[in-house]
Amino acid sequence: MLRSRIKQQLRQWGRRYTSSHYVTTPIFYVNAAPHIGHLYSAVIADAHCRYQRLRHPNADVLLCTGTDEHGTKIQQAAAGHKVPVGQYCDEISQRYRDVFQAAHIQNDDFIRTTEERHKQAVSHFWRKLHDNGHIYSAAYSGWYCVSDEVFLTDSQLRLDEASGMRYSLESGHPVEWTEETNYMFRLSQFQDDVRHWVKQEARIRPAKFEKILLDTLSEPLPDVSVSRPSNRVHWAIPVPGDDSQTVYVWLDALVNYLSSLGYPNEKFAKHWPPAQQIIGKDILKFHGIYWPAFLMAAGLEPPRQLYVHSHWTVDGQKMSKSKHNVVDPVKAAQEYTMEGLRYFLLREGVAHSDGNYSHVKALRILNSELADTLGNLLSRACAKSLNPTQIYPALHSEELTELLHNLDAAKRLEESLLQLAERCQQHYECNHFHLVADTTMATLHAANNFFESSKPWELKGGINAQRLETIIGMTMDVLRLCGIVLQPIIPQLATQLLDKLSLPGSQRCWSRLSESFATDGNCNGNGIGQDQGKGSRQLDGQTSALLFQRIVEKKLDKSTQKPQPAKRSKSKKERTKATAP
Repeated sequence: MLRSRIKQQLRQWGRRYTSSHYVTTPIFYVNAAPHIGHLYSAVIADAHCRYQRLRHPNADVLLCTGTDEHGTKIQQAAAGHKVPVGQYCDEISQRYRDVFQAAHIQNDDFIRTTEERHKQAVSHFWRKLHDNGHIYSAAYSGWYCVSDEVFLTDSQLRLDEASGMRYSLESGHPVEWTEETNYMFRLSQFQDDVRHWVKQEARIRPAKFEKILLDTLSEPLPDVSVSRPSNRVHWAIPVPGDDSQTVYVWLDALVNYLSSLGYPNEKFAKHWPPAQQIIGKDILKFHGIYWPAFLMAAGLEPPRQLYVHSHWTVDGQKMSKSKHNVVDPVKAAQEYTMEGLRYFLLREGVAHSDGNYSHVKALRILNSELADTLGNLLSRACAKSLNPTQIYPALHSEELTELLHNLDAAKRLEESLLQLAERCQQHYECNHFHLVADTTMATLHAANNFFESSKPWELKGGINAQRLETIIGMTMDVLRLCGIVLQPIIPQLATQLLDKLSLPGSQRCWSRLSESFATDGNCNGNGIGQDQGKGSRQLDGQTSALLFQRIVEKKLDKSTQKPQPAKRSKSKKERTKATAP
């Protein structure tokens, strides 16, 4: 009966349409400071939401992020820093806020699990599960991993024969045998319904993570412990009506996606369910099995999509404190700029496999693509030697026609522009930001090749002013379109570019990608006729044409250089041999 009712609800939920587009990041555990993996989750979500706003200006797009602040690990971390737990949470949570603000993450809410609004939401959600008969009390024993805050079965463990210690197969963290009385959630009753939810089209992306979930769901799911004795985990939310127990940190944490919307106030339903929840692959089980089961048990619709991303290695090695290779985004941004770091993470990262963070690779990509390919093209088009009046010039029909018919580089540029919007739209819809960058850079490469091939510097001094204006105008058309496309990925640099071109805010939306010399030879993107040079626009003199400064490796100061071993003097015999004919 329960199963058929939930399947019927799933079918109804699948048919419902809403203009709301609610997106979440994971809430980040404050047992340590933010690193690039945390920032990666946030920039994926931010770029996704920026694209949705760009593509659908009338949609109600919301982005929520925040911090997870309860549990044993937080108690231990605070004790290790010798500060009160509340103070420790405040300090680390603020560091996440600061990093996200520096990276221009446009989140609509920043939720903390220590906030009163969240505690009330968790208590209400618990009572809903309990009243619906899905929570019961039972003696429980099993292998418990303190680091992961989870009980594990024998099949999830690895035994070290030498020490006799057991470790989690997934995380490698040690476990300990624990016996206690807990509240249990009837997860086993929702196995078929969760499997049905996972199998819905595009529910889990990339598809490899759908297979991982289905493999897990092929084995019987045990009921899950959803509380801990308060004498063991006191830094947590008390179970409603039973102060001897605290709410399991994962049940507590997952409810943040509801509390951010005002749950249990009815207004939350306006934005529920989430259109997309961005998570790291290490928390797939909690979001792909526990979370939909909890929601179904509470009579709520599960998320429409989980977008799962992989992790970052550093120079091919796993990022970890023990290896001292955890990358601090604040320090990285000092070298690459925060816009450069955003671009590198979205350019190099792919969701289905781990990305490799490499200083050498970052320098190569940022210098080649942001400085040379994009930035240099703008600088050349705005150079006073070629563009003394500092305008975004109108195109002249006869010159445009001649260039498009007789210059191969112009033809290739036209073809690239005609495909730009459609290709980038497809890539953005799938969160394939690396392919958006690929496509945009290919167009900019074509534009640079066109600029070189058309040789505008030979037209200086009024030799052929209309041809020169047309070449510069075509180049700026490309910069304008690429600037619009890149807004979700590098919002600050794209804004600077479009500001320099004096493009009004109303003309920076996705629909304007259909306006260029490639789509209409008599239009400059404003709907203004181009003949006889009409429609030229003055560039913004207050905005720099230098978009991205090339990053130059700092040379090691001579006083800090290690002394080189003195060269051994050659013997007379060796000198003679070296000079012999």
